[in-house]
Amino acid sequence: MFEGKVALVTGAASGIGRAAAVLYAQHGASVVVADVNDDGGRETVKRITDNGGSADYFHCNVARVDDCEALVLHSVSKFAALDIAFNNAGVGGQLTGLDKYPLEEWARVIDINLSGIFYCMRFELQVMLQQESGGVIVNTASILGQIGSGLAPAYVASKHGVVGLTQSAALLYAKRNIRINCVGPGYIETPMMEDQPQRFKDLSLSLHPIGRKGQPEEVAELVIWLSSDRASFATGGFYPIDGGYLAT
Repeated sequence: MFEGKVALVTGAASGIGRAAAVLYAQHGASVVVADVNDDGGRETVKRITDNGGSADYFHCNVARVDDCEALVLHSVSKFAALDIAFNNAGVGGQLTGLDKYPLEEWARVIDINLSGIFYCMRFELQVMLQQESGGVIVNTASILGQIGSGLAPAYVASKHGVVGLTQSAALLYAKRNIRINCVGPGYIETPMMEDQPQRFKDLSLSLHPIGRKGQPEEVAELVIWLSSDRASFATGGFYPIDGGYLAT
């Protein structure tokens, strides 16, 4: 499916990012694995190369614009192209009401979840616009990019922003052979979820009509489809994968 193509994945040291990176490689792509967790990122690369795939790790803090530029330049230098970008890096942030939400925590969540995707897209698009083949970008939003949550104001704001950013970019570059979409996972069994209080874990489980939380590999399958030619008419979309959460 992706033979001869290059895919970049941020937040690829674990969870959804790792699952997507591995799946891109299984379908033939060379993968640039990016994260701030060096051990986890290198483990993702090892899983790919141990199975005969091609991958390279690059340390990148997406909240830093220089890191994002360096990541894209490294990808092109290493593999001579950038066909697919999955901008997935993100954090959950504190569960605190808006009136008491720490200012530094607000800035951290927005910098990583929203500005980080903007920075990455800015440099990814510069490369893709120079390629006759164009490219594909998939961003990780959330079910909370469509609805509110009283105790997660920064996360909700950042993910609403990702949806709007995705749609705006998709409109501008639709005729330039660049497709841009975002996925909206429900609560997925990832390290981010494991870090949440038990009361939050119990509540989040009850909110999914399907009766369970999702697995990273299930989200990765949707990302792979959106990245492929099978989704050639899909751009500017928000695609929930949430066990029925938004249908309630």
